[in-house]
Amino acid sequence: MYEYIVFDLDGTISDPKEGIVKSFNHSLVLNDFEEVESKQIEKLIGPPLDYAFEQITGTKDKNRINKLVNSYRKRYAEIGYAENIIYKDMASVLTKIHRNSNIKMGVCTSKREDFAIKILELFEIKNLFAFINGGDIGIQKWQQIKTLISSGTISENSIMVGDRAVDLVAAHKNGISSAGVLWGYGSESELTTEKPKHIFSQPQELVEHFA
Repeated sequence: MYEYIVFDLDGTISDPKEGIVKSFNHSLVLNDFEEVESKQIEKLIGPPLDYAFEQITGTKDKNRINKLVNSYRKRYAEIGYAENIIYKDMASVLTKIHRNSNIKMGVCTSKREDFAIKILELFEIKNLFAFINGGDIGIQKWQQIKTLISSGTISENSIMVGDRAVDLVAAHKNGISSAGVLWGYGSESELTTEKPKHIFSQPQELVEHFA
């Protein structure tokens, strides 16, 4: 059995669509870009913000990207984080794993750590996690996992659970197991391509497997 389960946040624990789309378009307009359809933004939920803005705007100018990220974060900090919706049954699933298993749980997200904490507090589940690890501009998820291992926060006997290929790649690059979930923003083909140990189609399956 695993010693740690490392959960992604967006698309795995909660649905961030509304807050991300509104904050994204707010930032684009504020920085003299056109709004984009939500479908374009949805495809980029998961990877770091700087990458998402580069893909949408086509600009590689670091100063412009930084301004876009900062404008996004200002709205997100005030309003956007509270527009998250926790997935059905996820709170009870996480509680059951916490109570009935010796596996420690943590969160590793590309989202900034203070935002992740606010969201988990909003759902009243922050206390279930042994650690919360957030990202920032220029930091890839595989680097976050590497730091968690090198700092002793997790061991190599861990599994990363996420909805996007980036989560699975980050795990495999660091020699830990992975599991994909189908209720988020990654397709089944995107996840199976990375050969995770498990693919879960609904949250309840996490209890059946880990608790």
